[in-house]
Amino acid sequence: MPLTFAKAGEENFIKKIVGKDETKRFLESLGFTVGGSVTVISEMGGNMILSVKNSRVALDKSMASRIVI
Repeated sequence: MPLTFAKAGEENFIKKIVGKDETKRFLESLGFTVGGSVTVISEMGGNMILSVKNSRVALDKSMASRIVI
């Protein structure tokens, strides 16, 4: 399921990243890699605050929907 359906506070593991190669490279540069863990911190107004590799990252829903957990 896409990351946008994850509940806040739950640790999830990334199964795949969909989209163009450019999009995949961008997300990987932020720390979103297949097999890595990601936790939703909060969700407000279509934006998500995520915890990945001990960092907090903000993504909009369209970008977060490309991450499959």
